[in-house]
Parts: sequence; structure tokens; C-alpha cells
Amino acid sequence: MNHAPRPAPSPATVIRSGPLNWVQQWHWYERTVPAPRRVNPTPLADHCHVPPPATVADVHRALAALTVRHEALRTTVDPLRPVQHVHRADWAPLPVDTVEVPVASADTLEAATAALAARPIDPERDPPWLARVLLEAGEPRAVVLAAHHVVIDGWGLGVLLDQLHDLLRGTGAPANTPAHPLDAADDQDPERARAAEREWLTRLADNPTCVLGPFGGRDDGEGRHRLQHRSAEAYDDLDRVARRHRVSPEIAMLAALAHDVAARTGEHRFLASVVVSNRARAALRSSIGVRALTVPVQIDLRPGAGFGEVAASVAAASAAAYRHGRWRPAELVAAQARTDRRRGVVTVPTIEYNCYSWPRDYLVPAPNTAPGGAATWISSAPDEPCDTLYVDFSRDGGAVTLDVTVGDHLLDAGQAAALPVRLCAFLRALADGDERALPAHRLTRPAPGWWRAPQGWVCLPRVADVVRGHPGVLDATVAPGGDATAKGGAPHLVVHARTAPGVTPGDLHVHVLDHLGEVPGLLAPGRYVLLPAAPGSGRLPDLPRATTGGPETPQLPARPPATDAERALAAAVTAVGPPDPPARAGGRDAVDMNRCLADHGITLIAVPRLLALLHRSGFTGIASDELAGTASLGHLAGALEPLPPRVHRGGENSP
Repeated sequence: MNHAPRPAPSPATVIRSGPLNWVQQWHWYERTVPAPRRVNPTPLADHCHVPPPATVADVHRALAALTVRHEALRTTVDPLRPVQHVHRADWAPLPVDTVEVPVASADTLEAATAALAARPIDPERDPPWLARVLLEAGEPRAVVLAAHHVVIDGWGLGVLLDQLHDLLRGTGAPANTPAHPLDAADDQDPERARAAEREWLTRLADNPTCVLGPFGGRDDGEGRHRLQHRSAEAYDDLDRVARRHRVSPEIAMLAALAHDVAARTGEHRFLASVVVSNRARAALRSSIGVRALTVPVQIDLRPGAGFGEVAASVAAASAAAYRHGRWRPAELVAAQARTDRRRGVVTVPTIEYNCYSWPRDYLVPAPNTAPGGAATWISSAPDEPCDTLYVDFSRDGGAVTLDVTVGDHLLDAGQAAALPVRLCAFLRALADGDERALPAHRLTRPAPGWWRAPQGWVCLPRVADVVRGHPGVLDATVAPGGDATAKGGAPHLVVHARTAPGVTPGDLHVHVLDHLGEVPGLLAPGRYVLLPAAPGSGRLPDLPRATTGGPETPQLPARPPATDAERALAAAVTAVGPPDPPARAGGRDAVDMNRCLADHGITLIAVPRLLALLHRSGFTGIASDELAGTASLGHLAGALEPLPPRVHRGGENSP
């Protein structure tokens, strides 16, 4: 959000205000992330048919009634603080339009839903939703709804469409009063939130990361694959498996996915990020507010375990994750960034698992796909790689649907298409009584160049390329060091670099840290060995394996801001940060440019205000998602650019 925030709606229409809940805060921050990088589609969109003899006027009356019933439909959010404002029911015109279509077919509805989803919604000034009535020969046939994720989640959009359809049929709204977002904004025990934060940081600190990294994909690793697979046979198979092992179908499918990952990679301990609706109480099931949240599920599987044990383990881990699901997302991400920077590795969940599918508007069925039948199609694009395997699961219309999104350095197109087919075949075998014991060793060999470090998988050539990109580095080799079998020994990564005078191990360490999260398969080595440049020297000679017990990477001294951009960034950090963050050892106003934002106590909810302060100081050039990583302040300041001068067009000067 590199622009000056626009004025908020008139406070005269606001009837009450309050903080965003712990789930909304993430989506509030995510709205500032450029659209191609967003994890969740914003806005959400779906449609329902208009039952005859309902008219366009009936649709307008139903939407007006729902606006009165649901505060979320008349809520705006503050641009700089995690605060929401509820307005009067008549504060703004209904955001509804009509479009004439030749025929309201399934293809037309899909295209209309995608078109409305592509329209931007400004949740700071306007109603957080849009509606479009599709007319066929002047008669309403369908209503398409789109909603901003900061106020309404996927479950809530389904509730809204159900209630709209009921009103159009004349059955009326439910008798119970829905729970509004502000009613539950304080439904979080701060002590419990801090305890959950500590527990998950402890679990994440020693969690293997990127375990899928070396197990497929092309050498360049630049493509992203999206596909969908539907299977009617798997619907019954999944039911039988879930009943046999006394778990829900969602847990049974996650257990099958975890079994597949462990069998292919040989990793028996990894992280799954699971999206749940979190509507345990009946009062919440008719609420359209944001309730769905992501919980980190730590999966621990025993080599040789049968599927029943795997399912029980995944169910227990999921239950523990749900109980600790009410952490503070912004603070957790910032604390995790501090941990990442110290460890020199970015923690990436192996699996992102969603228990209901988002609309997949970018999927186009193949020409020979039978209507309503099983379908698999894939779309590949050379966009930025996807570090996590995203699997969305739903059971609709008597079929199991699996949506898969995966980066090419994880799985190539063929492997991505084979994954859901293999999972459905696995469910059939389980339904027939096969227990499928988990193998102790991986079934797929790692791709060349990958090595298993204690912190996770690392791609040695990519680390070497990043080190060679530092000014003054003439050449570099990267190799494992240490002996895992020796008593007290531990394998670690060693970089031998031929450098010009003045380059230090600390310089290389900061350089690699600044690229964490940008390059898949990258982590900061535990040791840097510098070799002085010699006249006429070419590539590095073969170097002996480093031994354990070498010196640790030196602690970098604090560095104060030196340029105008650094001083502007330091002033913004001081303004939005806590009074006494750990990194500010030199006094209240001291800011260390060698440390990242999280080291200074800056959380996600402060990012929009930080960008606004930089804009006020005359700088732009960095996006909000760049501030959630482990890049040092010096690295961020280097990307800042002066705002272009405004051209005076006469009249009074702008403030």
C-alpha cells in the first residue's frame, strides 16, 4: 500500500466500532499484498439461482433485508489500524447491478462469477460486497455475489447465498440472531494467546522444512501448476475409511495426504497448515463474519505404522492445533520471522490443506471433459514458484473434489496431476481393507543438488549462486560439513568463498539472510571460510571437507542509519514499534539497520502505518509483503525510491 490513505467514510453513519478479530487481522494485512502473491483469493465469489416468480425488485428487497440482518455487509475497515466500523443499514446504496446474458447456462454463470470476482472492492470506504443479477430475456435467472475476505469468509459467503435463496423462495430469514464480528472481537484470552504463541514457536523451531523441495520438478523450478480432480468413487471410499477409523472425512483425507508425503520423501515429521471454519457453536453457523482460520498442525508419524495409526496421529495433532488456534496472527508471524533470522532458514509448511474449495476461476476444463463427470485439468504458468503444496478438499454433489496448486520445483506437471489420482486409488485400497504400512525410507530419490540439513532441505547450487552475487565475491563453493555419526557432531553447511579484501563472513551472512524467502531451497550456512584473491586465480580448487567445531558465524555489530532513506525508515520503525524492542539496545531511538523489522518488534498490523509514514517522508518502492520477511532494514532501505514530484496544475497547493 504505497499510497496516501484516502479519507474514511463519514463517522456520522457509524453506529459502533471495535477491533478486528484475530482471524480478520491477517486478511486485513493481506489486502495490501499484490494480487498475484496472495494466498487467498480476494474477493471471494459465488452465485445462486433465482427461483421463479421472483423479480429484480424481490432481489433488491432480499439484499436490503440481509444488509439489515448482517452487520458484516455494512462494515468498513480502518486503513492504518486493525479496527472495523459498522454503519447504518442505509449508509450507502446497495452495490447491485444487472447484466443481460443470452442464456444463463453453467458456463455463463462461471464466467460471470469470475468477472465479478475480478472487480476490486475497497473495504475502507465502500460496502465490502458486490452483487450482480443476471437477466435472461429480461427475467432474473441468477445472482452473483462477491465479498472481501477481511469481512466475510468462504463459509459466510455460502451462508449468505443460502439465506438469499430462502428469501427469494418466500421462506424468510432464520429465526435466530446471528453473531456479528464485533460481538466476538474480545473472545480471546490474552494469556491463552501468549501460551499458544509460545507453544507453536517451540514446535516450529525444530520442524523440518521444505521436505518436498528435492522430490520433483524441472531444473529451473519456475512454473506453477493448478489442477482439479473430481471422483464420485472416492466419495463412498472416503466415507468407509472415515467410519472405520472413527475420524471425519476431512481428517481421513489429510491423513492420506500425510501418508503420501511421508512415503515419498522419507520425512515423518512435518507441518501442515490446515484451514478450518471454527464454527463449533450453533450461533456461529449462521454468521457471515470471518471465522475460518489457519492452524499449524505438527504431524509426527512412526515408520512402519499402518494407516489406522496414521489417522489417529493426524486426528490428535489436529485437535491439539484447533485448541491452540486462537493465537495472535500478527505477533506470531513477527516472532517466527525473528526465529527464522536467527536460524537462517524460512519455515515453509509442507502442506496447506483447506477443508472446502475456493472458486477456481482460472481452471478451464479440457474440451473432451464430460459435463458433470470426473475431470482433471491443469494450467501451468511461469510465475513465481509456490513453496508449499496447496490441496483444497471438498465433498459436493456426491463427489470428492481435490484442487491442487504446486510450484514446479516441488512437483512437475505430470507429478502434480498424478497426486490426486494416487490419493483416490489409495482411498480405494484402504476401503478394501489394506492398511498400507508407512515405509521407513523414502520411495523417491531427491533431485540432484539437494542436501538434507538439520534445518531442512537446501539446494547447494542456489546457495552458491546467491553468495556469488555479493560484491567482492569472485567464486564460491558450498558443501556439507560435519559428521552426523560422530559423537556430538552435527552436519552443517559450509561456504568457501574467494573474495576481494574487505569482505567478511558477516557480510556474506547478511547477504544470504536478505535473500531468504526469495530463493526456494535457501538457508544461511553455519560457517563461512574466506580465501584471499590471488592474481590470475580462476575457480576455487577442490577443498577439504570442513570439520565440526569451527567458529560460529560472528554476531554482527549494530549499524545506525546512514542515508536519507535509512533515516526515514528508522524514524518510521521508531514511530510504529513498541517502546523497548530487543534490538534497540543503544537507547529508545537507536535502530539497528543490520536487523529485520521483526527484531524491532514490528508486527503485521503496523505495516500499513509504516508504509504511510514512509510515503509522508517522501519514499516509496517497497510492498507490504516484503516487510513480513527477514530482510534487514538496510536491505529494505536500499529498495526505497523518492516519490516522483507532483506537477503543479494551478490553484492552491495540495497539502
